[in-house]
Amino acid sequence: MSTEELHAIDLLGRVPYGRLATSMRALPFLTVARHIVSDGRVVLRMHGGLGYHDACNGTVVAYGADNFNVAAAVGSRDLWSVEFTGPAQTVEPTCAQRELFGPAPIEVNGEPFTPAFLRLDPRFVHVHTLDFHATRHSLQHSVI
Repeated sequence: MSTEELHAIDLLGRVPYGRLATSMRALPFLTVARHIVSDGRVVLRMHGGLGYHDACNGTVVAYGADNFNVAAAVGSRDLWSVEFTGPAQTVEPTCAQRELFGPAPIEVNGEPFTPAFLRLDPRFVHVHTLDFHATRHSLQHSVI
């Protein structure tokens, strides 16, 4: 793996969720997924009840995650996002992988959560960072 890929994998391990993007019936969609990294591949857990995993199986998808909410909560000025693009395949995770995912949601859109799993084999990996100098102050809005 390249230095950028290793850095992206490290960053991905710092947050539990990201967004999966692809298309279904010629229309783009974006959905939330839980991720782990196993053997250099990104393994995703998502709700199977929407059928998104079927639309992704055998196609090229993009998966992205960031620390935007976490950074804002702790007052960090170092923001990053990572994106992985490559073919996805439905998989049955090992017991060890299932443990890494942790507890599953109870419901999605008011329906019981049904787990579905995808393995993403990244072909393109990008890291984007937004760094702010410590002396730079955030913009203040005043009311006139």
